[in-house]
Amino acid sequence: MTLSLPVEAKANELLSRNPLSLLIAMMLDQQVPLEKAFSSPYELTVRLGHEPTANELADFNPEALAAIFAERPALHRFPKAMAARTQELCRALVDHYDGEAARVWTEAATGDELLARLAELPGFGAYKAQITVALLGKQLGVRPTGWREAAGHFGTDGSHYSVADIVDDASLAAVRAYKKEMKAAAKAGAGH
Repeated sequence: MTLSLPVEAKANELLSRNPLSLLIAMMLDQQVPLEKAFSSPYELTVRLGHEPTANELADFNPEALAAIFAERPALHRFPKAMAARTQELCRALVDHYDGEAARVWTEAATGDELLARLAELPGFGAYKAQITVALLGKQLGVRPTGWREAAGHFGTDGSHYSVADIVDDASLAAVRAYKKEMKAAAKAGAGH
């Protein structure tokens, strides 16, 4: 299965077949547009001239990686911090999964175990872990027992809550509308 996110085809192809790139994209998906977060792993491979491994990024010179992230256009709004976070993520993958990002989900027997494994990764909180479970299940066929329940409302069939639900322009618009509603509701709630 190949993702159909609003990024170039080569970026979708990389995210679909390269588990490390997918995890990096999910981690980068904060305080930048979705298109930026999910294009950046592909842009990183272009800048490096090859697809990096978790071991390579974990051991990369931190200043050199920060400089690569900061090249224009920067890979994130906060290139230095996100280069460091990428290294933290890769070190965790090396320490716990021998650098094999796919093992995060291929060795998870249940949705709850998958959720717990994702939530332990640097840059992943509870919501991001749930969204990742939903993305893996809905779009990439990773469906351990109980995955929908572990994904919370993000696992709901036919929903338009997150990147897990984006398959075309219409679903992208629906997800953006939902997020706009949530921000407006939060802002209204904060005003009281």
